[in-house]
Amino acid sequence: MLESKPAHSLPASALQRWAEALSQLSIGIAAAALLALVVVQGWQVIARYVLNDSPSWTEPVTLLLLSTAMSMGAAAGVHTKRHFGFYLLANSVGHTTQRVLQAIPPLVIAAIGATIAWWGWILLVDGLDIPTAGANLPQSINYLPLSIGGGLMVVFALLQLVEGLHAPVTEGAP
Repeated sequence: MLESKPAHSLPASALQRWAEALSQLSIGIAAAALLALVVVQGWQVIARYVLNDSPSWTEPVTLLLLSTAMSMGAAAGVHTKRHFGFYLLANSVGHTTQRVLQAIPPLVIAAIGATIAWWGWILLVDGLDIPTAGANLPQSINYLPLSIGGGLMVVFALLQLVEGLHAPVTEGAP
């Protein structure tokens, strides 16, 4: 069955389609990381309790997969607006105040995402030359998905800000 779009909706711009594709890619990466995490932990249990030969690489790989799933999932959550907002308050104030209140969540999220991206990158670069115990990975590799996820949060939040500033004001506002 085909979904019909509401009569008032505008066709998606190329930028919106690109953001949706990027969000779907983020969700796919998060899902793949979670599935890989289950496989790695399953192997850890089998190797430890059945084979009595616990591999050392499973813990650092698990941490990387968990960081990836969390970061990509959080970024996709920003795109789908599964974050905090001032919806009840914004719908009960005047148009000008409503615009200001609608701009606050994307700005806060962009600031948080930028902080995560920046410090994740700094920490990644800082530990690239330190090997991880048990795996042939740099010790700071877990900061790579945090940095990418933070950057995606910034992109998605700024797109929401632009869309929000160009969207019509909610009907129920005074």
